Parts: sequence; structure tokens; C-alpha cells
Amino acid sequence: MNIIWLGHGSFRIEIAGEVLLVDPWLEGNPVFPNERRAEAGAGATKVLLTHGHHDHASEVELIAADAGVPIVAIHELAKWLEARSNNVVRMNMGGTVRVGEVTVTMVPASHSSSIDWTGEGILPAGDPAGFVVEGEGHVIYISGDTSLMADMEWIGAHHRPDIGILSCGGHFTMDMRQAAFAAKRWFDFRHIVPGHYGTMPVLEQSPRALAAALPGVMVHELEVMGRAEI
Repeated sequence: MNIIWLGHGSFRIEIAGEVLLVDPWLEGNPVFPNERRAEAGAGATKVLLTHGHHDHASEVELIAADAGVPIVAIHELAKWLEARSNNVVRMNMGGTVRVGEVTVTMVPASHSSSIDWTGEGILPAGDPAGFVVEGEGHVIYISGDTSLMADMEWIGAHHRPDIGILSCGGHFTMDMRQAAFAAKRWFDFRHIVPGHYGTMPVLEQSPRALAAALPGVMVHELEVMGRAEI
């Protein structure tokens, strides 16, 4: 399995013969190298969308259309996308979809969600979400943009993820200290791939504080387009 950081909250997950793009934001992403755009999307089989904010969703239709693959999103956001794309999978909290030998379950996140990048004002986009991805004998918890929340307790207890992809840059999401608290209190991660940091001055610039707080957990500090091989 490979988890590739595309910068900010965007990831490429290569698992069990599938390629999942999570919140792919490339154009406008201040750290993504545009000359590697084709490489980032090559072979994609599904796009997972956690919420509607521009730094997660503004390019999702184009990227999914170029790859010829469906966008998986919560019902309200998916309904809005259906007017612009004919390849959308609607789901909601607790629901599971199968991608080949991989399962993807939608779980809650504590954030906000709106479509704020079309010039039409701010449109509601349903609730924000995270995902739990299972395949190759691993369980990945993708937090999406979130604060600390009590739901993490049951997500950890029920799904037992060994890998966390955590938004932890602070200001808009939990910070490194809060992510470390969640990891110690509610999860038993063997690997953590941090995201949503380093792309804007207001965000934390390094995950080293997270790694220092979690001895015994492999915290992968990746370069953009770098991969965690698990």
C-alpha cells in the first residue's frame, strides 16, 4: 500500500489494486507541482470528497472527469455535483461502498461544509465527513477536516484503524497537539500520515511536534508527492 501526499488535505491512496484520490486539490494548491498533475491522477478508480470547501472540492469534477471515475460524497453535496457531473455516488454517515476489494465507510467529522468557490455565494453542502478505508489487511481512518470530537472514540473502538490520515495543521482543524491527544486517547495507530499543514502561513508548518508526542507511532513527514509505503 502507498499513501501519497498531494499537499494540503489531498491524498492518493494505492491499495489492493485501486487508486483512491481524497479531496484532490491541485490547481491553486500552493505546494503542488503542476508538472506532476498527470502523475497524481494516473489510474484513479474513485474520488472521495469529504466536504465542499474550495481547498478540497473546487477541482473535483474536472479531475474525476479526466480520470473517468465516480465522485463519492455525502448526499447533499453529491446531489449538487450531479447537476455538473454524471458520475457521482451519493452516500451518508455509516454507509459503505465497495471499490474492488476495498471498502469505504463514511464517518462523521466536526467542521463546516459549503460550496464557496463558484461565484454563486455560499451554498450549503451537507455535513462534513471522514472515511474509513479497509483493504490489504489494513484499516485507514481519514479524518477529513475536523476538530477533536467524541465520535473518534467509537470510530477507534469499532473500526480499529491502524493507519491515520489526519488533518492537523490547526486554525481550520485540530492542531498537532490535539491530533496527538486523539491518537493516544482513542486510537491505536501504527502509522500516521499528517495533512492540512504547511500550505498557508496560518497553519502549522511541520508535524514534528506530533511525532515527538507519539513515540512508537510512525509519523510520516512526507514531501509533496512523497509516499508512505506501508
